[in-house]
Amino acid sequence: MNPLHRVWIGAATLTLACLSAKAAVPSRPNVLMIVSEDHCPNLGCYGDRIARTPRLDRLAAEGVRFSRAFVTQAGCSQSRSSILTGLYPHQNGQIGLATHKYTMYRKDTPNIPALLKKAGYRTGIIGKLHINPPSAFPFDLNWNDRKFISFAKRDVRKIASVAGQFMATSPTPFFLSVNYPDAHVPFHKQQKGLPAEPLGPGDVAPLPWLPVDTPRIRKHLANYYNCLSRLDTGIGMLLDELARSGKAAQTPVIFLSDHGAQFSRGKMTCYEPGLRVPLIVRWPGHAEAGRVRDELVSTIDLMPTILEATGLTAPKGLPGASLLPLMKGRPVAWRKYLFAEHTVHYPPTYFPQRSVRDDRYKLIVNLLRDRHNPLADTYLQRGWDLARPAIAKLEPPFRRAWQTFAHPPTVELYDLKADPYEMNNLADRPEHAATVKRLGDKLTAWQKQTADPLADPAKLDKLTHEHDSLDPSYRKDAGFRWRYPTYMQ
Repeated sequence: MNPLHRVWIGAATLTLACLSAKAAVPSRPNVLMIVSEDHCPNLGCYGDRIARTPRLDRLAAEGVRFSRAFVTQAGCSQSRSSILTGLYPHQNGQIGLATHKYTMYRKDTPNIPALLKKAGYRTGIIGKLHINPPSAFPFDLNWNDRKFISFAKRDVRKIASVAGQFMATSPTPFFLSVNYPDAHVPFHKQQKGLPAEPLGPGDVAPLPWLPVDTPRIRKHLANYYNCLSRLDTGIGMLLDELARSGKAAQTPVIFLSDHGAQFSRGKMTCYEPGLRVPLIVRWPGHAEAGRVRDELVSTIDLMPTILEATGLTAPKGLPGASLLPLMKGRPVAWRKYLFAEHTVHYPPTYFPQRSVRDDRYKLIVNLLRDRHNPLADTYLQRGWDLARPAIAKLEPPFRRAWQTFAHPPTVELYDLKADPYEMNNLADRPEHAATVKRLGDKLTAWQKQTADPLADPAKLDKLTHEHDSLDPSYRKDAGFRWRYPTYMQ
């Protein structure tokens, strides 16, 4: 069958489901937010020819696809904290992984489930929250059974079943966040028979920004794509459950990944493969079907979007903006600069960075001027894609990019139009001095506007000392608490 026919049939099915819905339309819409893990926009609807993602491709055809969407930090807890609070990690305090006891500054930080629950919504989360403290997020349903949903177990049928029961039986408008473990490592070739026909090493090609092509990497990549295929099948099952509930017409569906893929210069970095994610929104009657928006959008925009869609007023001072005007195809003045950060993932990866990009250029500022980047060592030690002896054998552009990654100067500048994979640092080129200054000024202004604590050298020194002096047994110490919330908020 022609793919376009599949999309038309899917859209027609959705329309019939909406027309035949027997459930009463609530005064406010439901919200279904789907968050996957650790992958770039490697989907068919984003032009990836290897990906087998028909259900997500259909979702994009039925809604709005954002071609340039970014997370605030390429780490799980940090990114998810921004999704749910509308704040950058340095604003809410979740600067590192919750499993390593990093935490938001305040448990009363306004967030999506808290505000919607107060407004009468039934709230639910399936899969991990991964933000501290969990008590800040008052979910009525909190289902995260590791027998079905974890890095080891990925039962997308069970996930759809639990979600379907929640959606069908909710007596009030609901907010449901469904969080899939695919495509986090380990990359499982198959789980519960999915995908039915897994890809093999001969079916894939290296990602253009990966520096090596070996049989081991090909196998790794094949299973990365198998994770995406299983994710797609699971999301299809989830959307079928939504249709069966009779509530699809009044339910905006938001799909995104929490950050980019776990390959060198991806996850945990400020490079494009770490920060850039897929973002698709379907909302019948409110989001123009098949529209593609090219604006620079961020996950800080999701909370304002959801609050406006549900008729609630956003807290003052949020740095993001509602995406609804873009979804409706309205002309709107939009941001010209987009900001992101990295502070730490887990303690050995402490390496504060701040970044800003415009339509063409990206500036990365490395705040610790006298250190190499431990993230490069982390990738080498874990052996996710590159072994240390292979570095000397890399082609010159990749070798140069790796050296910059491992031993970065204070400032990096990339021309994303001419160099989309950020191989060639232009920061020292005299002809780019004006661009470095312009973006640097914007970054400084953003740090001031968002009260970035690491713009203060004294606080940067305190946080650095806290990490440098950390007792390695901190995770086993039940009484351990990071001190940074007392001096950074």
